[in-house]
Amino acid sequence: MASHHPTPDLSHLNYSHYRNVYEPAEDTFLFLDALEADLPLLKALDPAVCLEIGSGSGCVITFLATLLGRHSSLYLSTDVNSLAASATLETGFKNAVPIDTVLTDLTLAVRERLHQSVDVILFNPPYVVTPSEEVGSHSIEAAWAGGIDGRQVIDRALPLINEILSPRGFFYLVVIRENKPEELMAHMASTFTLKSEVVLSRKAGREGLSILRFQRK
Repeated sequence: MASHHPTPDLSHLNYSHYRNVYEPAEDTFLFLDALEADLPLLKALDPAVCLEIGSGSGCVITFLATLLGRHSSLYLSTDVNSLAASATLETGFKNAVPIDTVLTDLTLAVRERLHQSVDVILFNPPYVVTPSEEVGSHSIEAAWAGGIDGRQVIDRALPLINEILSPRGFFYLVVIRENKPEELMAHMASTFTLKSEVVLSRKAGREGLSILRFQRK
């Protein structure tokens, strides 16, 4: 059996953190597995700038940094929740990965500075189908409440992602079946000429999770 790259050390985070910050779960671990499966592609890309949108605990961006095994890349993260931004910084520090963390909604504070310059974008969005009014919190609900079809935050993020993705970059997105991934992939192809494929899928409880990878045609 292939040996797995170790999950980042999260021993500094405890119950009090996870009351306010998304605790790594099946979707997180599927994301890590997808990045590891794509390691040859990522190494060939040799990314200069990597960004995680909505980094939560910082587990995924830290994993990517340790997976690539060198720190010539700039690792950035954003989160709308100040406690999540702090947790990401702590996770980076604990695992000897310098992460620049920005407290902002999606990419709004960095979109101009990062115009078409991010080589790897990671996004595990709030994808759970909820009433619209649950979307837009700055606390723990922001980690999962996705509104109609679980797509309200995703759909708002897509044009922003297109703005910052580099010409050769990869954008990774976590979705569930209810998000209508085929429709989403078709929309990205027709609107932003971003082709896509499913890197990994897994059933977790009632959720059919997939990790999609997008890149410019």
